[in-house]
Amino acid sequence: MPEASGRPRKAGNGEDSIYWDKSKNRFVGAVSLGYTPAGKRHRPKVSGKTKTEVRHKLKELKKELDAGVKSSATYTVEQAVSDWLKSGLKGRDTASVDTYRSLAKNHVVADLGRAKLRDLEADALDHWLEEKSMVLATSSLQMVLSILRRSIAQAQRRGKVFRNVAELVEAPEGKTGRPSKSLTLPQAKAALSAMPGSWIHAYLALSLLVGIRTEEVRPLTWSHVKLDVPEDSVPHVEVWRSVRRRGETKTRKSRRTLAMPQQLVGTLRALREVQQAQRALLGLSWRDDDYVFGTDSGAVRSAHDVRRAFRALLKEAGFETPESWTPRELRTSFVSVLSDHGIPIEVIARVVGHSTTQTTELVYRKQIRPVITQGAEAMDEIFRDADSSKG
Repeated sequence: MPEASGRPRKAGNGEDSIYWDKSKNRFVGAVSLGYTPAGKRHRPKVSGKTKTEVRHKLKELKKELDAGVKSSATYTVEQAVSDWLKSGLKGRDTASVDTYRSLAKNHVVADLGRAKLRDLEADALDHWLEEKSMVLATSSLQMVLSILRRSIAQAQRRGKVFRNVAELVEAPEGKTGRPSKSLTLPQAKAALSAMPGSWIHAYLALSLLVGIRTEEVRPLTWSHVKLDVPEDSVPHVEVWRSVRRRGETKTRKSRRTLAMPQQLVGTLRALREVQQAQRALLGLSWRDDDYVFGTDSGAVRSAHDVRRAFRALLKEAGFETPESWTPRELRTSFVSVLSDHGIPIEVIARVVGHSTTQTTELVYRKQIRPVITQGAEAMDEIFRDADSSKG
């Protein structure tokens, strides 16, 4: 309100003032906080297209000031994500880091990078996530939101922003991905008969007949494959490592020791003999800690290398669309074949290393029979004696 002299009264300490800035073509709001140690007026400012918008921003600014935080007016989403990628991924394996960097670059930074972190609104993020749901699968969408949340959380810890607006939104359901499938019994038999003597044949046999995860098969060493055992034991494979960071298995229950079918034992013995002969020709010694399915140079095979060889095997086995299959589906095939044979789901879950039967039931078991018949068959058998006694 104007003073008696006709000049507008200066805002008191902690008071708001809103005015039109012609040079910026926007309304500007300021909070008067007295003077700095250098003697200059301390007036944090915000701006907006309308007075209502400015009042809202002033309200948020005061909350930050009360909390002892002053958000940077220039700090962008791209800067926040970049800072998090530099320091927030320490200790993660290379594949995970590459995935986070790719999603951050192609989705978070590409879409939101120029936005000022302080100005992000929940409604805008909801709209952005809805658009992303049309092109990303649910898991990727959740990772994208996680990247944004973690980036902002780190910015919070460094006093760059007051609140984590990404915590106020949830990822919607994403684009439906390609459902996994399993080999039928005839398909499994055809695959097991293709390319005998090759490393990919042995790789497929181990994955299909024992149900080990792809990340557990690739780093497997001969020291964990027990083919020559005492009479009171059985040939088995020790699933104790994976290609994950520090070599740990996916879960505690994933660390397990599994018996091998005799068909697989013969296949692996043949592979071991081939590798030993190859090493001898090259003048190299054969060691127990060599990889079972390693490259010629002795390194762990990449997932890409396995996938390419796997599809070549399926092509030789007569599959019409080998490119539609992935090595991961050998594990779902293992579960489905056992389930169709009548093995209890609890037993299958223990063999594949699941902590509960829910994952085995809902994700891995692709029931080969169109109708689950165990219940009806059991009831027929239970009540058959009752019917015969009436006669």
